[in-house]
Amino acid sequence: MHARTLLLAVAATLSTAPFAAMAGTESMARFCQTQYSRDCQAAVTPPQIIERFKQGNERFASGHGTHRNYSQQVKETAKGQFPLASIVSCIDSRAPAELVLDQGIGDVFNARVAGNVINEDILGSLEFASKVAGAKLIVVMGHTSCGAVKGACDNVQMGNLTGLLAKIQPAVAAVPSKTGADRSSKNHEFVEMVAEANVRQNVQLVRDRSPILKEMEDKGEIKIVGAMYDVASGKVSWYE
Repeated sequence: MHARTLLLAVAATLSTAPFAAMAGTESMARFCQTQYSRDCQAAVTPPQIIERFKQGNERFASGHGTHRNYSQQVKETAKGQFPLASIVSCIDSRAPAELVLDQGIGDVFNARVAGNVINEDILGSLEFASKVAGAKLIVVMGHTSCGAVKGACDNVQMGNLTGLLAKIQPAVAAVPSKTGADRSSKNHEFVEMVAEANVRQNVQLVRDRSPILKEMEDKGEIKIVGAMYDVASGKVSWYE
């Protein structure tokens, strides 16, 4: 089956979900209580989705997260999905993207990999999410005290992890430091600077290695941004 035919077939399957009632106004945009209609997805813009996530994180960090009926959301999304965004985040157990952004079932695609690195599989997943399934935002979200970043700083060599950490080495090299300064995981400030550089570099890698996504961003159809989750405070900082 040709690629274009496959894309059309998948898109047709995704569009069969029933229409969802809109749930009020948020930042001048209409968001659905559950993302199970293309109308929900079409009603909002990338900047409005970022604002939604910022507000969600404020609720999470303050301990006032949204109460959701997950059983009902499972039923409502069973026939189709129309997520708002894709999030590339780390596998760290302390940084579950949906929870820290206070989102529900069907709201986001979440690709989790140690060090929130970008590879061909992640890029293919993001292309599906945006080009086929209609997600309008891509977020590369790192976090503080990242074990993968620390491993890269220490040049850890261990099985298949060696190749993964090599993808973070450009961020290690990009962070300047004073002559003789500690550039290992023992230097907390250095680690966090590498984590930020790693997020920013991976945001750019999405653009550089996916002509599909770059074209969509250039046309204003999607937005690609970075973010950093603080495991101590529960707050997310954004690099827009």
